[in-house]
Amino acid sequence: MKLKKITYALFFMFTFPAVAADKGTLTIPTTAVTGNPLGVGSDQMVVPISILNGRELSLKRENTLAETLNSIPGVSNSSFGPSIGRPMIRGMDSDRVKILQNGVNNLDASNLSFDHGVSIDPLIIEQIDVIRGPATLLYGGGAVGGVVNAIDHRIPKEKLQGITGRGEVRYGGANLEQSNAAVVDVGTGNFVMHFDAYNRDSKNLRIPGNAISNRLESTQVWNPEGDGSYAAYPTNHGRKKLLNSQSETRGGAVGASMIFDRGYAGVSYAKHQTKYGSVKEPGVLLDMDTDRIDFASEIRDLGSFFERAKFKAAYTDYRHHEMDAVTIHTTFKNRGIDCTFELAHVPLLGLKGVIGTQFDSGKFDAIGHEAFTPNSKTNSQSVYVYEELPLNQHKMTFGLRHGKHEVESKGGEPDEHGHNKFGDPSRKKFNTNNAAIGGLYKLNEQWSLTGNLSHNERAPSYFELFANGLHKATGVFEQGQSNLKKEKSNGIDGQIRWKSGQDSLTFGAYFNRFSNFNGLLSTPDKGEVEHDEHQEHYKISRFTGIKAEFKGVELEGKTMLTDYLQFNVRGDYIDAKDKTNGGYVPRISPLKLGAGLKYEFDRFGARLDVLHAFKQDRVATNYNYEPGKELMTDAYTNVSMMATYKLPTQLNLEAFTRANNLLDQEIREHTSFLKDIAPMGGRSIMFGLRGEF
Repeated sequence: MKLKKITYALFFMFTFPAVAADKGTLTIPTTAVTGNPLGVGSDQMVVPISILNGRELSLKRENTLAETLNSIPGVSNSSFGPSIGRPMIRGMDSDRVKILQNGVNNLDASNLSFDHGVSIDPLIIEQIDVIRGPATLLYGGGAVGGVVNAIDHRIPKEKLQGITGRGEVRYGGANLEQSNAAVVDVGTGNFVMHFDAYNRDSKNLRIPGNAISNRLESTQVWNPEGDGSYAAYPTNHGRKKLLNSQSETRGGAVGASMIFDRGYAGVSYAKHQTKYGSVKEPGVLLDMDTDRIDFASEIRDLGSFFERAKFKAAYTDYRHHEMDAVTIHTTFKNRGIDCTFELAHVPLLGLKGVIGTQFDSGKFDAIGHEAFTPNSKTNSQSVYVYEELPLNQHKMTFGLRHGKHEVESKGGEPDEHGHNKFGDPSRKKFNTNNAAIGGLYKLNEQWSLTGNLSHNERAPSYFELFANGLHKATGVFEQGQSNLKKEKSNGIDGQIRWKSGQDSLTFGAYFNRFSNFNGLLSTPDKGEVEHDEHQEHYKISRFTGIKAEFKGVELEGKTMLTDYLQFNVRGDYIDAKDKTNGGYVPRISPLKLGAGLKYEFDRFGARLDVLHAFKQDRVATNYNYEPGKELMTDAYTNVSMMATYKLPTQLNLEAFTRANNLLDQEIREHTSFLKDIAPMGGRSIMFGLRGEF
């Protein structure tokens, strides 16, 4: 079966260039990768990268960052309902995937729990860079899965005389979304100000049938009421509508910069608020509030050994309440600062590169009877170097990063019975070393090869070390281990790329072997949680180091069939195994293959996309979340269409309509923690209007 699946991808790879071989060559500009320190185009990057920006991003914007990126090979959505989702890359999530905003860490609590949202709304993002594979050298230790860098213009970097902006309104979809956004930049030459504002309201998600899957209804699962029995999963999550899946989001920002002949300096303040229902717990709401202050500056042409200096910093004050209609049960707070200083040197023996240092410090507080981690502090300092060596039309890259990390638990206070579940204060220190070497080899004007070798280390996070309590989102008693070792892996990554004018094809493969992978594994033990005057018992899952292997392939391509019609293909396959206990790592995306047609002529545009996800029967056996064990997920085919029309007005206005899940299939994403109680939306249509000036 695996050979058959991989054969599909290889077939696309070797037949696709032949389909487009008779096309003329049209030179198109490359897109700058804002996260790359040397500012090269995406087709010059050695590591695998995908970019969404401009009109393409505008038409793909969804409720969450992860859902917006769901069409990129190797990227999936760890959905916890329609309003919550964190990107997974190549089967990895949590701290193995760095989420950045303008190259600086996005500090929230989404890495702690699946039900915590990412505090970035796609409505105001101008570009998203997705770097797949080990990008640890430039973005912080541990990003072995990859990096998602969301870029906005809140700190302007270029001179502007006058006013520019964009706006967008939309209504519809499976959750009857009503949203709008406005972005405005005003400049007097060297001084530029930025303003943006957005809001999004959505109702309960409309679904094709029952929220509970047939597989789950027929399975006897762990009963979370604590009596040690097994019972059928509750069926109160809805039919035709997914209960408690509504959300309300508000936000905005103001920024200003002084632009100089050799650089800029600017600051911005942003506010993001969202309140959404917990699909898993009817009646429970999460109220999130984030304040963020950014500063960024760059000076070029220094006239010395270092030709450019760049500094970026962000302070974030994040908190969210978990509550019912009137009572706050638990509050999570995360406050911290992240700073990066980088110097680019002049060419030295042919080498171009940067040296940099990064500092981040965060304080996490959990307050309330459902807190399952102690209050903690995390401090990290890192230094890194990244170099590129051009070799005619070829290129080699080298990088090293060394980091020091300190994770401190504040411990806990004894309860009325003298029990202290978080124990005494504790402090753990880790040193991490990351290294990579890569190369780009051009076979000819159309074909090129890339390859990367990497060694990656990640320090355990505070919850992996110190958690000790019931985690409602997973339905198990989570336990950290203070003696947990740092995560270690070695990886190899390669791509073959073909490009001729507007036609392109990329096929890649990767392999990562973890000598220590810190996963949440089930145990035969049970933990006690006291409510009022009675005790409840929950299965214990413990963060444990195992050996693991991740490997997979990715495919992406496009070709112009006519002057107005483009054909697209995509696909990805991931295989992740627990080499210590046998079996598979949980929530791994199945083989996905997709194709589409894109038509544009004059003012009119249309698009048809078909994505088929195969059945996922490679499920985990040692990762027991509620409802007990990971279940298989059935195959589905998602058909979507879009139409656009540029209005004949002096303003640059474009109307669009988008239809999703035209077959009205029951779509359950295997990467979603709630896949068996919260399917994706049913057949729906959305209308929108966007404009620029």
